[in-house]
Amino acid sequence: MMRTEQRNLLKGLAFISPWLIGFAVFTALPLGLSLYYSFCDYSLLQPPVYIGTANYQELWRDPDFWKTLGNTFYYASLALPLGMIMALGAAMLLNVKTRGTSIYRTIVFLPSLVPAVASAMVWLWLLNAKLGLINAFLIWVGVDNPPSWLEDVRWAMPALVLMSLWGVGNTVVIYLAGLQDVPRELYEAADLDGAGTMQKMMNVTLPVLSPVIFFNLIIAIIGTLQVFVGPSIMTGASGNPEKSTYFYTMHLYNHAFQFLHMGYASAMAWVQLLIVLVLTGVAFWTSKRWVHYQGK
Repeated sequence: MMRTEQRNLLKGLAFISPWLIGFAVFTALPLGLSLYYSFCDYSLLQPPVYIGTANYQELWRDPDFWKTLGNTFYYASLALPLGMIMALGAAMLLNVKTRGTSIYRTIVFLPSLVPAVASAMVWLWLLNAKLGLINAFLIWVGVDNPPSWLEDVRWAMPALVLMSLWGVGNTVVIYLAGLQDVPRELYEAADLDGAGTMQKMMNVTLPVLSPVIFFNLIIAIIGTLQVFVGPSIMTGASGNPEKSTYFYTMHLYNHAFQFLHMGYASAMAWVQLLIVLVLTGVAFWTSKRWVHYQGK
């Protein structure tokens, strides 16, 4: 390298050194330590002791591991598709030019700005079996015995799924941005071919919007598999009633910071990472069949 190029390289490294140091200290180092601790018996109070794969073997014998994993997948199977469908539908409605569109868009987006803890407290009161507004509305429309929601094993998970739909505002904004990029000439060509509204949506809107749908799918997979704040506040650390809302991340948190089984919790974290990588890998593999990029 020329001397000038060396100086420019040093200057560039100096400019990005705060980010490099931050990434090394706050991301790379914790990742490496958590991988090492997953093979150790570590309680935070004493030095870690290497025990090989004992933590991973214990996972397979832990009934709560399988319980929380099943609850998490059950929640994801409901919240993920419903959230994406609701967000896409709301974005299509808000994309229509009508009076007060900006106000409607603001109303849809505002709930996503509410802190997760505050949102959970609001829904805790809304879903209250005796004083909640939801049950009051159900009684008003003629439902004699409204659900107990968070106190009933059958309704606790649907209640959390219902709460998850509250924060689709961010996804709606992304869909709106994607809808703005759909070429108008494609709709004009579809009109000339005599296509109806549903045909235009299936053959024009969704194919062009498929990269945005794919992006939101990946984000939703990661988010639903890491659900934590809402259930832990609304149903307690043990996922009441009867652990029906006891999620994987809650189980991980309890072992790490309540039982001080940091090694075991680290093993759970790496298993969770593996599950996320597998699911996102499957999504990328299937995307070749239904994601259409412009220009290809």
